[in-house]
Amino acid sequence: MPDLTPAESFHLHRRARSHRAHVLSRLLVLLEDDYSLALRRAPDVRQACTEAYGPAHEPVVVSFPLLGVISAQQWREKGVEVPALDARIHPHYGVFSPVRGEYVDLVARTPLPASVTHGPGTAFDLGTGTGVLAVLLAHRGLDHIVATDINPRALTCARENVRRLNLTGRIDVVGPGLFPEGRAGLIVCNPPWIPARSTSAVEQGVYDPNSAMLHSFLDGLAAHLEPRGEGWLILSDLAEHLGLRTRRELLTVIETAGLHVVDKIDTRPRHPRAWDTTDPLHAARAAEVTSL
Repeated sequence: MPDLTPAESFHLHRRARSHRAHVLSRLLVLLEDDYSLALRRAPDVRQACTEAYGPAHEPVVVSFPLLGVISAQQWREKGVEVPALDARIHPHYGVFSPVRGEYVDLVARTPLPASVTHGPGTAFDLGTGTGVLAVLLAHRGLDHIVATDINPRALTCARENVRRLNLTGRIDVVGPGLFPEGRAGLIVCNPPWIPARSTSAVEQGVYDPNSAMLHSFLDGLAAHLEPRGEGWLILSDLAEHLGLRTRRELLTVIETAGLHVVDKIDTRPRHPRAWDTTDPLHAARAAEVTSL
């Protein structure tokens, strides 16, 4: 077989993942009217399924892969330690977990603009997910943060984390939608970084067809920024190493939106897949840089 380009390797990898997900989705399991599994040696999935699907009312058939549901319930119960917060964030089923700390660390160490540090300022966290970045901005001293998401599960998850950390007086979680009403001195967005189709709900935190959220953020940013405000785009360049997007394309979208880059802070990945030489996308992952 001839050497494949990074883009060809990526599409082959995604095709295999998609085929696997399609096959497994055709294997069905019957859950009883309390979400119990009437199978010998079956685990107790009642609580996990309640959190993922809502209260049980009658027997229901679901696709076989319940491991994701069980793992999500364990993450929700135990939480994920976020060193920058010295606290735990609790993800829900179908909401991207902050296990990759690069983007959190970038927001933790980047100097805040004067528009939110001198006097009562407002910040927007777009695509908040678990709410981790909104919580981090509050941790850094901001008095008012508005967090949004298009995913109703994420809104519920973020509100729960905000309540757990006693920040309901400083963080408003609104949506579903991308931009809230009004303007802010700081607008933060960590959109999905791979312009491709996801194969599951949780993958929507990574994969975004045609970079739709990235484009929506950049196109709407100027209209929602206060004078001398800053927009923080946190984005991995993995798509560039995979041949799915060029840096010139990204800069063109920024320029077309009437924006200009005033600074850039980079960090390298720390997740295990960056060092896994057996990963078919290893070369691209090893070269990845995440920037704010």
